[in-house]
Amino acid sequence: MKNISLKKCLSLLLAGVLIAAMTLSAAGCGKAKRSEGPYSTIICKDGDTVGKGATSFKLEIVPKDASAVNITVKTDETTVGAALLANEIIAGDDSEYGLYVKCVNGVTADFDVDGTYWAFYINGEYAMTGVDSTDIEDGAAYALKVE
Repeated sequence: MKNISLKKCLSLLLAGVLIAAMTLSAAGCGKAKRSEGPYSTIICKDGDTVGKGATSFKLEIVPKDASAVNITVKTDETTVGAALLANEIIAGDDSEYGLYVKCVNGVTADFDVDGTYWAFYINGEYAMTGVDSTDIEDGAAYALKVE
């Protein structure tokens, strides 16, 4: 009888360890994934650093009616979009024009639904390139803002 109880106890303990490991592996920015509609991104808080890599850049995220969040992204990717996708900060739909970003840091902006969209800025200027076709530039300041 003691062997059965010990086996059950060890099985429960192992299951708990596995669940904890899976939860930690899905976490980023100190928070777990949050899903909104068909999009799922990691939720970052102001001051977080995400990712790993030799290159880093700053990103300001400005949702509608909420405080801005400033994060540092570390990556080995070459474009801003690839770095943000790899770190699950953005999500969206591929189109003939490139990535249509619909969700940033857990906040969805969809022009077809509410007339808002995520605008991409480089050094304070509205970007003339999409997030997925913009090479990471040392010292550049990037922003995504709901408009």
